[in-house]
Amino acid sequence: MRRSDRYRYPIIMTLLVLLQFTVRSRLGGDRVAPDFLLLALLIYTIRAEPGKSAAAGLILGLLRDALSPASFGAGMLAHTLVGFASSWAKAVFFAEHVFVKGCLFFAGVWIRNFIVLLASGRLQGSQAAWELLVWSPLQSLTTALVGVAMLWFLRDWLQPRRSAA
Repeated sequence: MRRSDRYRYPIIMTLLVLLQFTVRSRLGGDRVAPDFLLLALLIYTIRAEPGKSAAAGLILGLLRDALSPASFGAGMLAHTLVGFASSWAKAVFFAEHVFVKGCLFFAGVWIRNFIVLLASGRLQGSQAAWELLVWSPLQSLTTALVGVAMLWFLRDWLQPRRSAA
């Protein structure tokens, strides 16, 4: 393992956080723009254990809830559950295929949005139906497309290095 290999993930995670706060607002409305913070969590969960993924989700949810305190705690719960479940699902489904990772990204965003709606008490009426059946799948699709593109462009950085024997 080269010395520079340990900096690959922090550089990519920093890039995703920067994209969240600089580019995301220019990619459409908040409902359809890709969620780079959740994408960072889901890329982390591909290689991490479920417990560490849940802890990362908790921290990310706390950061997200601090930015929008209207429903404080709903984001922490949602990100923790999605982090744990995606890491566990990756272990079950052996997600080394790009299509499976894309489906993981799509499901992660949609489930996170559902849990946030449920935990914040906004799951009622036609507005919730539009959110779950129209806006959330659109955001899930854009996030999955960006995630698959990122995995493809950065595949050399995201693949674990094999030791030369």
